[in-house]
Amino acid sequence: MNNREVIVLSNLEELSRAAAEKFVELAQASAGGGYSFKVALSGGATPKSLYALLANESEPFRRAVDWGKANFFWSDERCVPPDDEASNYRMANEFLLKPLGISPANVHRFKGELEAQEAAADYERILRLIFNTHDSLVPRFDLIFLGMGADGHTASLFPDSEALDEADKIVAAPFVEKFLKFRLTLTPPVINRAANVIFQVAGTDKADVLREVLEGEYNPRKFPAQIVNPKSGKVFWFLDEAAAEKLILTRKYENFTGRLRR
Repeated sequence: MNNREVIVLSNLEELSRAAAEKFVELAQASAGGGYSFKVALSGGATPKSLYALLANESEPFRRAVDWGKANFFWSDERCVPPDDEASNYRMANEFLLKPLGISPANVHRFKGELEAQEAAADYERILRLIFNTHDSLVPRFDLIFLGMGADGHTASLFPDSEALDEADKIVAAPFVEKFLKFRLTLTPPVINRAANVIFQVAGTDKADVLREVLEGEYNPRKFPAQIVNPKSGKVFWFLDEAAAEKLILTRKYENFTGRLRR
């Protein structure tokens, strides 16, 4: 897969720093072209370190980006109010958006407090309005951040989810049997239309499934992260050594940067 680059770092801190460098590179390229930088954020524990780095006044990343040109969206969300501890928006707002003083006009969150299907339809309307796309076109993000669970899910695309087959809608509200709850998520057509996708994966609990995703037989119904393959974009897998410890073929034959920092 020529559009895939795998970068292994020694630990989560170094992973986050490398991802921050790539974020700045992509944001500067967009700003240099005079365009708004449209990025979809992810939730979970791993990106929290990245967000804190980007917003840290003592780090170079904060000063390197024209934040006024950045528009923030989300790759998925839980069906909870924005102040709920489980909210992906709340985490990003606390560690990134609020410290940076991002204008509310540039923040476009899922309304997780609404009924799930209503929230999905609302977000699809927002995306089509901002990206100026009608029903037959798919919005193109400059960057989408994703994580990967120990079951191989990404965004809120879980194994055997009906959302994996979605071809028409750009936002879905699948029911997740694992949690007996609805989730909100961007669909595969949107993710695979992105110019850039950044995965951040850390921890030994991800090692087995990561090997299946990157080196195993293609089976996205079992390992949804495999479905991410933007035809006209790039995918960057930022991994810590613990998550990457069982990779074999990727190290030998992939576009493997091997930026292993010790």
